[in-house]
Amino acid sequence: MQAWADYGWRAAPDPGRAEDEHAAFREALAAVGAEVVVGTTPLPGDPDAIYAYDPALPTDRGVILLRPGKSGRREEPAALEADLIAAGLPVLGRLTAPATAEGGDMFWLDEATLLVGRSYRTNDEGIEQIRALLPGDVDLIAFDLPHHRGPDGCLHLMSFISPLDRDLAVVFLPMVPVRLLGLLRDRGLSLVEVPEEEYDSQGPNVLALGPRLALALDGNPETRRRMEAVGVEVRTFIGQEISRKGDGGPTCLTRPLERA
Repeated sequence: MQAWADYGWRAAPDPGRAEDEHAAFREALAAVGAEVVVGTTPLPGDPDAIYAYDPALPTDRGVILLRPGKSGRREEPAALEADLIAAGLPVLGRLTAPATAEGGDMFWLDEATLLVGRSYRTNDEGIEQIRALLPGDVDLIAFDLPHHRGPDGCLHLMSFISPLDRDLAVVFLPMVPVRLLGLLRDRGLSLVEVPEEEYDSQGPNVLALGPRLALALDGNPETRRRMEAVGVEVRTFIGQEISRKGDGGPTCLTRPLERA
C-alpha cells in the first residue's frame, strides 16, 4: 500500500501539481514580507512531513521539539532540528517517551498564554513536559478535546479554531470546549463562526498573515464572507493536492519561527 493511504490521505497527491501548489503558497507568504525557510532534510515515505506545524513549538527562548502522537511522524522532529540548526535557531528542549504532543494542538493566545488541547495526539505527559520547559511567566492552559472520529481521525485544537488578531478568532463552535469558549470571551475575543457545511473543507483552518489579514484555502465562501464582514482581508490559495487530500490547511503547512 502506498504511503499516502497508510497516512490517511484521502487520495494520492499528484507530485507535479503538489510542487506547483506549494510554490504558489510560499509566494503568498513572501508577498506579505515573510522570510520563508524551506526544510530540506529528507523524510522518505512520510507525506505528512509537509505539515510543518506539528513537530515543534517555538518559544521566545528557543524551539521545543515535540513527539508526535501519530507514530509514522516520529522522525519529523529530528529532521526539523537539522533544518532549525541550519537556520540558526536554538533548540530549547525535546519531549521524550511516553510523552506525545503535536503542534496542531497548541497556539499562543498572547505572549504569556499557551493554549493546549489534550487529544489523541497530545497526552498528559506531553503537556507536563512542555510546561516544565516553559519559563515561569508563561501560563499553559490545557483543554480536553472531543472524541469526534476517534483515535484514527485527526482532531487537533487548531482543527476548529484559528486566531485572526489579538481580539478575533475564526471557530467551528460545536467543537469548542466550554472552558475554552469561556476563556476566549473573558479575554474579549470576538468569534467568526464557521458554518457546519464548511467545517470538513477546513473552513476554520486559516493562517493569520498579520492582524486581520488571513490566508485561507479556496472554496469556503461563507466563512470568507463572515470574516470579511468583520474587517478581515482574506486571501486564498489553491490546495487541492497539498491541503484537501491530506486534510492540512495553511496553518498546518507553516511553522512560524519567530513572533513579531
